[in-house]
Amino acid sequence: MILPCLIIAPSGNRGRGVYTTEDLAKGTLIEVAPVIVMGKDDRRLLDQTLLHDYIFEWGGDRQQCCMALGYVPVYNHSYQSNCEYEMDYEQALISIKTVRFVAAGDELFINYNGDWNNKTPVWFDATDVL
Repeated sequence: MILPCLIIAPSGNRGRGVYTTEDLAKGTLIEVAPVIVMGKDDRRLLDQTLLHDYIFEWGGDRQQCCMALGYVPVYNHSYQSNCEYEMDYEQALISIKTVRFVAAGDELFINYNGDWNNKTPVWFDATDVL
């Protein structure tokens, strides 16, 4: 399920992103997407490819990973995201909902850390410590 008001459009230096053409209230379920679940060995291989940037850790022990279908791989990251995602391990689904009002024309962001307000640096913002 993807709300019909969602579109994919250019997002500056981030490539593409997901936008809304209508106002969205806080708590609006905007997408429910199936996932393809893969094991630890698959994850090691995927981490060596461009798909590394598009997979999610999966399962309570985070030993698996998944590739979400739908628009989920296109949502860009923000530490001040306006959406959050929730994983349903039993049904193999990821749901996206708004965490605050989002105006028509705005880009929809998720926090790649999992919690919409988690400010821990993600892999592409982390710096190596020598």
